[in-house]
Amino acid sequence: MLPPPNAFLPELSFQTSRASGPGGQNVNKVESRVELRFHLMNSQLLSETQKQLMLEKLAGQLTAEGYLQVVAQDDRSQLRNREIALARFHALLLKSLRRPKPRKATKPSQAAVRKRLEMKKKLSDKKANRRRLD
Repeated sequence: MLPPPNAFLPELSFQTSRASGPGGQNVNKVESRVELRFHLMNSQLLSETQKQLMLEKLAGQLTAEGYLQVVAQDDRSQLRNREIALARFHALLLKSLRRPKPRKATKPSQAAVRKRLEMKKKLSDKKANRRRLD
């Protein structure tokens, strides 16, 4: 079970910078872009099995130092971008910890097999009729 998003706050670091995008003249003055950083292996809230699972699933999204970075610059407000980054971070954690359902092997029904073979035979006959007789 994953702790709530607010439980991770002590383990997260936030960095702000000037964002591109909406804001008009505000863009040049206000640091509204928020970058959330989380060091996966130093987390006290996650178990070792959870850390290993996340390492495998998020390997392409981790930096060389082992940080997971989430960036938000969707809104003009720094506070709103921080909330967006937290929501994305939590969704990413949930997605990485979800185990896929095992696939159950199934067989096509006899009627489906018979229908497929009949269609193949019909198509084969149609193409055979197009051929020139020697």
